[in-house]
Amino acid sequence: MTDNNNQQNDAQMQQVLDSLAEYLDSHPNAQISARRQNSVSIRVRIIDDDFRGMDRVDREPAVWKLLKSLPEDILSDITMLLLLTPQEAERSLANLEFNDPIPSRL
Repeated sequence: MTDNNNQQNDAQMQQVLDSLAEYLDSHPNAQISARRQNSVSIRVRIIDDDFRGMDRVDREPAVWKLLKSLPEDILSDITMLLLLTPQEAERSLANLEFNDPIPSRL
C-alpha cells in the first residue's frame, strides 16, 4: 500500500530544495538540506562559509527571496530556517536538533 500523503510530503520537500538551487549555483560550497519534522513542518538548513561576518538577520533576505516562489501551502510548512557558518553549526543547539530531532507527536 502506498501512502499518498508521504509521497506528497516528499514532493513538497523536493520543491523546497529545488527552489534553493539558485542559491547553490552562486554559493557552490554551501550545504543545503531539508527535513520534514512532521506532516506540517519542514525544516531547512544552509551551512555556508559565505555567511561569515554577516549578521544573522542579514542572511535571510536572499534565501527568503527564493523560498517565496513556493506555493503558499508549502511555504507555510517551513517552520525552521537555519543559516549557519560551518563554525556556528558545530556549536548550534538548533543544528543539533536538526540533526537529531525530537520525535514529533503529529
